[in-house]
Amino acid sequence: MNITRRFQVRALAAGALCTLAGLLLSPAQAFEATLPGATPTAPVRMRVWGFDVYDAKLWVRPGFAPAQYVRHPFALELQYLRGLKGDAIAQRSLDEMKRQGPINEPQAQAWLKAMQALFPDVQKGDRITGVHKPEQGAEFWVNERMVGQVNDPQFAQLFFGIWLSPQTSAPEVRKALLAQWP
Repeated sequence: MNITRRFQVRALAAGALCTLAGLLLSPAQAFEATLPGATPTAPVRMRVWGFDVYDAKLWVRPGFAPAQYVRHPFALELQYLRGLKGDAIAQRSLDEMKRQGPINEPQAQAWLKAMQALFPDVQKGDRITGVHKPEQGAEFWVNERMVGQVNDPQFAQLFFGIWLSPQTSAPEVRKALLAQWP
């Protein structure tokens, strides 16, 4: 089974489990179960070419160390302020990940397909939340429902590096997200 097919099977299984869990827990309770004890930063607005795109919140537990973000569980929530196509979100994410470190083309294409499967078209008010799982990968939620995961620590490091790495293309967003931690 190729990597794309394996990812799709995992995403479908995760979605089915979350649907089942949704019968037992509210969406907010399901998210709290994923990252208990985390508190959010104040929203940080992302603007591109003068357009408001989203408000970002970083959810972390006590003891979070920004310089070692890949060692900590956390969540990054993006609440969209405008409609965007999921394919465009996935492509922009991949482009930004390439700023963080080298990615060979087969890997880049596999990650792009995974993100295209995870990221829907969004409207104003929709939220996409990525949960970083150290040494495992990333789990993704859309409007408080888990939609799937990418079980690859390198993917997670580069993906969350879009906002948290010193190589980010949005240093002011990074600074604001990390302002309360030394």
